Amino acid sequence: MKWDWDVARDFLPQLGHGLLITLEATALGSVLAFALGLVWAMALRSPTRFVRWPVSAVTEFIRNTPLLVQLFFFFYVLPTWDIKFSALTTGVIALGLHYSTYTAEVYRAGIDGVPVGQWEAATALSLSRGRTWLAVILPQAIRRVVPALGNYVIAMLKDSPMLALIGVVDMLQKARGEASSSFHYIEPFTMVGIAFILIAYPASLLMRVLERRLGH
Repeated sequence: MKWDWDVARDFLPQLGHGLLITLEATALGSVLAFALGLVWAMALRSPTRFVRWPVSAVTEFIRNTPLLVQLFFFFYVLPTWDIKFSALTTGVIALGLHYSTYTAEVYRAGIDGVPVGQWEAATALSLSRGRTWLAVILPQAIRRVVPALGNYVIAMLKDSPMLALIGVVDMLQKARGEASSSFHYIEPFTMVGIAFILIAYPASLLMRVLERRLGH
């Protein structure tokens, strides 16, 4: 099978539209994962076991369940309980919730890495618990974990093609549509693969640079 430049050129606008959907799902899923992950991390450090234990059980369950299973559950099962979202919203929720359990562990490691002296200094200054977290601990912890969080953004980007299975019109769905209508498979799927490489590889290099700089 030979490469057909005409097919590739005709598919390019569709690829661009699908790319925007892919980036939107990844960006919104990342925001949700970062926010929920911080909530989980804080809850897991709660002095109350009635907070820690349920959160630990939920996060472990989500972390050890395949993303695809969660995606299908949200898309096919929740509507039977009259809880309905669009395909894109469902995908964002699934990505964000799934990866929030991993970012929670990243935040936890960052918080544990803050020197004990910082806690003691905050106590000596009579800072409240909330002020200690917001002004002293979290800024230092988050700075330490930025590269790891960035790696999970890249992972979400690479998992985003799963959203095509519930009808999200991302790059993969556009490629499937083009292939089924033109019977040309090599061009659309190759172009989608190249698009992922062009986004993910520079992003991974950026994360390595950040890791080196923040590590000093």
